[in-house]
Amino acid sequence: MAIDAGQWQAGLAALVVAAALGALVPRLVAAVPEPEPAPDDEPPENPKRLYAEIGASPGLAWKAAVASGVAAGLMGLVLGWDWRLLPLVALTPVGVALAVIDWQTTLLPTRLIAPSYVLTGVLVLLAAVLMQDRDVAIRGLVGWLAAFAFFLLLWFIYPRGMGYGDVRLSGVLGMVLGQVGYATLLVGIYAAFVIGGVGGLLLSVLRIVDRKRFPFGPFMLVGAVIGVVAGPGVAESLGW
Repeated sequence: MAIDAGQWQAGLAALVVAAALGALVPRLVAAVPEPEPAPDDEPPENPKRLYAEIGASPGLAWKAAVASGVAAGLMGLVLGWDWRLLPLVALTPVGVALAVIDWQTTLLPTRLIAPSYVLTGVLVLLAAVLMQDRDVAIRGLVGWLAAFAFFLLLWFIYPRGMGYGDVRLSGVLGMVLGQVGYATLLVGIYAAFVIGGVGGLLLSVLRIVDRKRFPFGPFMLVGAVIGVVAGPGVAESLGW
């Protein structure tokens, strides 16, 4: 697929904006409230790292800026000057923050995911209004419900294989992928499981993660980017 000047400009703009927001990821991570333990809970053998400690990790700001910029830039190259890019760029730094937290703690905090639903929903509706295309909002709603229902079913069948935080995150990703297109949604979800399975196996062999408990959130987020980048090509090949 040829990339025109407008797409290059949109990609560059998305890269700059997302990178600037990505540099704030350490502050966002540090601001997440710590979960309050139940009164009868015993101290865990391996307590998780504090969010403030994770946020203070050396080099996190520039690494998050690079990750956010590259991801948003690639999506901008594909979509060009399209209002559907707005929710994607806004959500990218949040996704990087969630990936960092999940990688360090194997937890996806509701305190960060819940506001993401509101942010994404508002921006998807805004994109639909600005484009004067209600199908954008309808696809976002369908994507939200479909992805959430699918992950909820997997969690219900085998709760040990997936954390409920992944289920919560799936709804946000389903909404932002669905508003782009159904092919984008399908490719994004499929890619998450493919790279999650292969990547998780490789990381467990290298003993970087525990094969019985590894963070799936980062793979879901990478899969979402792949969905946006590859989704239009899949749709075109299928004649959608």
